[in-house]
Amino acid sequence: MQLKRVAQAKLPTPWGTFIIIGFEELTTGKDHVAMVFGDINEQQPILTRIHSECLTGDALFSLRCDCGFQLEAALKQIAKAGKGILLYHRQEGRNIGLLNKIRAYALQDQGLDTVEANEQLGFAADERDFTICADMLKLLGVNKIQLLTNNPEKVKVLQQAGITITERIPLEVGENPNNEHYLATKAHKMGHILHLHHK
Repeated sequence: MQLKRVAQAKLPTPWGTFIIIGFEELTTGKDHVAMVFGDINEQQPILTRIHSECLTGDALFSLRCDCGFQLEAALKQIAKAGKGILLYHRQEGRNIGLLNKIRAYALQDQGLDTVEANEQLGFAADERDFTICADMLKLLGVNKIQLLTNNPEKVKVLQQAGITITERIPLEVGENPNNEHYLATKAHKMGHILHLHHK
């Protein structure tokens, strides 16, 4: 177990009141949060979204990605279902950090795609560690979920870590002229399951 649970409080949102629960990584001190809606202690699979931190998309309304759109859609969907969990996974820019993400954006402005830009900066295409999310679920007492994702890698890593995934539910929102190339790269180079209007 890489995490400990450290704090929780009520968090009112436009879609209802969630409970926000803070976790700390034992080795690095990095923090992550879970937003929990309704009763998650039942035996049925719990609707769950793993959302990787994206300051530019989540807070600054960037159209370069689909992150902010996915965050809002997932919270709406969880609230509509009456129960669920959003894990906010604080590994910015596929875990290369905010400043390196901006450097990667600059390379994309010169014509590279997201994978090429990360690699030119000396990183893998995706540096994220989703096993932390499995630990968060276990600390919440949840081991059976319906996962809101387009990314098969999340399914694979969680299953390997002992989480049962009964269903993968697509979350395809936010396609726009500014992120067409980004989404196509996700689909064609990273294996995300997307049905794009512009190939």
